[in-house]
Amino acid sequence: MREPCRLYLITPPAFALDPFAEQLEAALHAGDVACLQLRLKEGDDDAVRRAGERLKPICDARDVPLIVNDRPDLAAEIGADGVHVGADDAGYAEARARVGADATVGVSCYDSRHLAMEAAASGADYVAFGAFFPTETKTPRARADIHLIKWWHTLMVVPCVAIGGITAENCAPLVANGADFLAVIGGVWSHPEGPEAGVRAINRAIASAGAS
Repeated sequence: MREPCRLYLITPPAFALDPFAEQLEAALHAGDVACLQLRLKEGDDDAVRRAGERLKPICDARDVPLIVNDRPDLAAEIGADGVHVGADDAGYAEARARVGADATVGVSCYDSRHLAMEAAASGADYVAFGAFFPTETKTPRARADIHLIKWWHTLMVVPCVAIGGITAENCAPLVANGADFLAVIGGVWSHPEGPEAGVRAINRAIASAGAS
């Protein structure tokens, strides 16, 4: 039997480091978080390094792995727990060589069963599908159908992450169809009552969907 679905938290694409570090610490105390992906799309290499060095101890204190988006070289440099790569980034083999056998390597597969099966066969620790819902964080490369999650859950053992516009209000079908993780950005950091409330809301929604 698979483990219950969990929250895969992603940072905003840009943030002020000091106040964000405080927000992160509060958010991680608010409920279950499987990992934090550092996704600084608007920062240079030094910004990623500074963020990683500042945020990793906060994650470590809560046993929350830190995953770096796109950059296996920087992930290895700052001692992150893993890296997430997409179609325009380093391939799985290069990422694995950079971060080592013990680190987590996840791969974006968008709406492609073929890419996901290739990634899983290569040794990826998880595959990510999406976007499932409209999102303001980025322009999605593809829109994925929820049946993709059910297909993967039924046939494969490698965990899958659902991403793209996921909130506490719309996540239930993804959980019910077998998503192992829900990747969330705005649903937490833009929650009207703050990130702590966002984490609690997502966890309540996951629990409710899993129990139904």
